[in-house]
Amino acid sequence: MATILCLETATTNCSVGLSLNGKLIGLKEDNTKGYSHAEKLHLFIQDVLKEAGKTLQDLDAIAVSKGPGSYTGLRIGVSAAKGLCFSLNIPMISVPTLNLLVHQLKDEPGMKIAMLDARRMEVYAAVFSQDLSQVRDTNAEILDQTSFSEYLQKSKVHFIGNGVAKFREIISSENAVFHEQKFPSASEMAEIAEVKYQKSDTEDVAYFEPYYLKDFMIG
Repeated sequence: MATILCLETATTNCSVGLSLNGKLIGLKEDNTKGYSHAEKLHLFIQDVLKEAGKTLQDLDAIAVSKGPGSYTGLRIGVSAAKGLCFSLNIPMISVPTLNLLVHQLKDEPGMKIAMLDARRMEVYAAVFSQDLSQVRDTNAEILDQTSFSEYLQKSKVHFIGNGVAKFREIISSENAVFHEQKFPSASEMAEIAEVKYQKSDTEDVAYFEPYYLKDFMIG
C-alpha cells in the first residue's frame, strides 16, 4: 500500500503522476517543444495532489526518471525529487528512462528498442526482449544503415522514442516497426515504482546523480 509521486523530466515532456498501490490515479504533463520543466514541475505536483485529494504528507516515496536524457531536464527532476525526499523523510526511487519508454510497448510482440534523440545522428538506445527484459546495455549510438541489424535480420523489431524519426530515414528493413514521437511519461512509472518500493529498491538521496551517459548534451 504505497502512494508514490512520479516525476518524468528527461525529455521535453514535463510529466507528473500519482500512483496508489501501483495504479495511476493522477497525471499532469506538458510536451511543448521547449523545456517547461523549471516553470511547471512544481505547479504540476501541486495540481496532481490536489485533484487526487492528497497532500505531500500522504506520500510514501518519490519516483524519478534517472536518465539518460536532457542534462537540464534530468537535473530539474532529480533536484525536485531530492528536495521532497529530504523534507518529507521518505525514500527516492529511480527508474531508467528507456525502461519507462519501452513500457508503452508492453503489449506488442517481438523485440523492442527504445531510443532518445541525442542530437545529430546519435541516440541513446537500449534493447529489450518481448517480456521487456533488457538484453543490451544502454549506449550512446551513432545511427547508420547497419544499426541493430543483428535483431532486424531475425524478426520484427519495434522502435520507440523521439530518436526514431531519423532512424526511419536511413533504414529499409521490412522487420522494422516505428513508433515515432513517443516520449517517456510518468503514466508508465506507477507499476515499476510500486515494485521497487515493495523491494525497498531505493536510492541514497544524498549521493544519487542522474544517469547522463555523456556530459555534453545540452537541453
